[in-house]
Amino acid sequence: MTVVSEAVAAAAQHAQRELLGARHDIVQAAVLVPPNAGLYAVWADEAAWDALGLSPGEDHQPLYVGKSESSLRGRDVNTHFDAGQGAASKTGSSTVRRSFAALLAPSLGLHAIPRNIDRPGYFSKYSLRAEDDLRLTQWMHARLQLSTWSHEASSTASLDSIESVVITSFDPPLNINKAPSPRPRLRAARAALAKEARSFRG
Repeated sequence: MTVVSEAVAAAAQHAQRELLGARHDIVQAAVLVPPNAGLYAVWADEAAWDALGLSPGEDHQPLYVGKSESSLRGRDVNTHFDAGQGAASKTGSSTVRRSFAALLAPSLGLHAIPRNIDRPGYFSKYSLRAEDDLRLTQWMHARLQLSTWSHEASSTASLDSIESVVITSFDPPLNINKAPSPRPRLRAARAALAKEARSFRG
């Protein structure tokens, strides 16, 4: 059993309260999310849970919790959710996008490719074709919301430790690492796209 220090427990409790608070649409988040280190949570309504093939969680259960050691705005909004809808594929650099892609591939018609087509490898970190990546981004913008918590630089509790406690408490269904319950369907769906990326021939 993991022993959690008082500092980590207190910080995690505060983080959970903040993450249960104000939620922003993706486009709003590009302006409202702070450029600080911290945690973020991804939220969605029952229809989105259903589209992902997941049993809707309670209102206090996010789909995913992650951290940024530098800037929530940069890592969270721009990389994972591509608020600017840039031309470059983002999925190869984002584990949460790969999870969304894996569960939405049948309904959205998404197809995996190697993250680097010129030097194929690391197929578990698959990417998507540009048009598929854009379709995924549009789905996320239409259905997801974000909440954040900023980690104080002066805190004695490490962000990684706080994230571990928060994930254990919320048990978000799209988290694989640190999740307290198994994810067989998500792992299988991600493995299927990794296999597709491995067989990509251009």
